[in-house]
Amino acid sequence: MLPDRTIAPDFKVIQTVNLPDPQTYTLDNGLAVHVINIGEQPVVRLECIFEAGSWYEREVAASYFAIKMLPEGAGGMTSQEISEAFDRLGAFTEMTHTPDRVGVVVYCLSRFLPDVLPVVQKLIGSPRFPEKEFQELKNITLQNLKVNKEKTAYLATTEFRARLFGNEHPYGQSQSEKGIEALGIDAVKAHYERFIKNSKFTVVLAGQVSEADVRLINATLGQGAVSTGGTAVSYAPSGVYQGQEAVVERQESVQSSIRMGRVLFNRQHPDYFRMLVTNEILGGYFGSRLMKNIREEKGLTYGISSHLATLRNEGYLMIGTDVKKEFTQQTIDEIKKEIRRLQTEPVGAGELQTVKSFMAGEFAGSLNTAFEVADRRKILLLDNLPADFFNQYIDRIHATTAEEVMEMANRYLSPDDMLTVVAGGK
Repeated sequence: MLPDRTIAPDFKVIQTVNLPDPQTYTLDNGLAVHVINIGEQPVVRLECIFEAGSWYEREVAASYFAIKMLPEGAGGMTSQEISEAFDRLGAFTEMTHTPDRVGVVVYCLSRFLPDVLPVVQKLIGSPRFPEKEFQELKNITLQNLKVNKEKTAYLATTEFRARLFGNEHPYGQSQSEKGIEALGIDAVKAHYERFIKNSKFTVVLAGQVSEADVRLINATLGQGAVSTGGTAVSYAPSGVYQGQEAVVERQESVQSSIRMGRVLFNRQHPDYFRMLVTNEILGGYFGSRLMKNIREEKGLTYGISSHLATLRNEGYLMIGTDVKKEFTQQTIDEIKKEIRRLQTEPVGAGELQTVKSFMAGEFAGSLNTAFEVADRRKILLLDNLPADFFNQYIDRIHATTAEEVMEMANRYLSPDDMLTVVAGGK
């Protein structure tokens, strides 16, 4: 018997999700290792995370090059030998950089962890910083930057952050040709010496992990003495942006990239979950109001979205889309119209429940692998959030009312409090 395709299948609203707890070990030198021991495949992901991002640097881009240079020669091995060592093991490596942190990440089969760890130890403890490789990395970075600066989306986003936080703030800074060309290897080494070498860092190991693996980590990463590292500078957003509109002209561009938003807060703020729901209704998913109006009804863009960017010390709201130049002002007006609707009209019960169900399902679906669980656990560990923060996620989402959504929209979404940046022209 064929199913009746006109009848929607039954579904169940997700009411709770339990995030697996990590096992935490303390190594001989005091470093903490957090183990997420789940998964059916014999693979692991090793992460060594340092508080050493842009927030800590004395020269712009020093933190970026400090972490990116680690595989370019270390512990008597050349960059080619390091690359070949990982390739022989089928391991994938990544040097991560954010304004807050940098990290060494390695994916490999569980049985190859004993071979991977000594190489990781060399990268962290004895990098060489060869001048030739440094200049090559600078050239590659400059070429990538030039390519990015041809894109209105990149120009709009960087200008948006710079005006939101200020050019001197780590969250407002972006790479520049002048800064990269002026950066010397000594500044990069100094950042490494101050914030990475012998500094305290967090180890997260996810996948199929055994007690023997933890002992191996202790025998390698747990033996060198560690200190608390250098002291970070304190920053506060310095951008005066409320109600301003900035245009980054590109006459040859046929489209404009629009960015609208404001400084908000991080996950520790009491309004965080209520604002998540409010943002989702506005532009957080494919069925959002911005998508229905500006994409489906008006046909002004292929896609538009809003999201809450949550960094360690600050957060911000950003609404973004790309449109033809001639539709720029109309699109901005329609965004403001949808914000006013949220501020003046209660969200219907059906729409609110749809959004809550979508958010709950999306969250549950993001916890399918050990690595995804580890990504959530990292947020708790590194940002000092309560251990049950994500276990409360769905409860807090379902508890948000239509009245609270309207309150959030009036408190945080006033267009007069927002910055508008257009790259490409109007």
